[in-house]
Amino acid sequence: MSKASFFFMCFVLCGILLHSQKKENEADSLRADFKEKGVVIDGNITKKKVNPLAPSKAAFYSAILPGLGQIYNRRYWKVPIVYGAIGTGVYVYLYNDDLYDRFRSAFKRRKAGFIDDEFYDVNGSGIVPGTPDLSDEALQDAQERYQRDRDLALLITIGLYAFNIIDANVDAHLKQFNVDDDLSLDIKPYLEYHPISSDPNYGIALTIKF
Repeated sequence: MSKASFFFMCFVLCGILLHSQKKENEADSLRADFKEKGVVIDGNITKKKVNPLAPSKAAFYSAILPGLGQIYNRRYWKVPIVYGAIGTGVYVYLYNDDLYDRFRSAFKRRKAGFIDDEFYDVNGSGIVPGTPDLSDEALQDAQERYQRDRDLALLITIGLYAFNIIDANVDAHLKQFNVDDDLSLDIKPYLEYHPISSDPNYGIALTIKF
């Protein structure tokens, strides 16, 4: 064998080795990326770690401060919804509570014999001078109506507060749901390598469990 042929063969072998090493490095890099994402690699399912305390933590944070559990779950877009809903409930409660107190105070003064409440014709501006703008019966009906509306607003606000806690807890559960071994249907990206060329082949792995 001539020296030229020998050097040519060495050059070709070096090129093949370098190419194979490059392929292996690319394959290892892809394998690491897919492993971090919890996908199927060479027929094995690699999963993320599950934090069993995450749902209880999210619920606890939302119980302390509404919206904090959603921040813990990184669902930042839910925070304005939580505060908007609970804030509206609180506003409706305070609005009806203020009117209830006003009508109740006026009704109690009427029953005590006073005619100086804000709903009496103090300035003579009523339709019939010297008569109350609102009768005793109207004051009683008004205070009962606003009391019902106030109590309903309180119940709705408490329900929204509880829903905020439940949402944080369920959301934390669902964020980890797709890594459960007991799933009946599991769809994940699939990655395998050609045994000779080490070229990566991509696809979708569908696992059905009975």
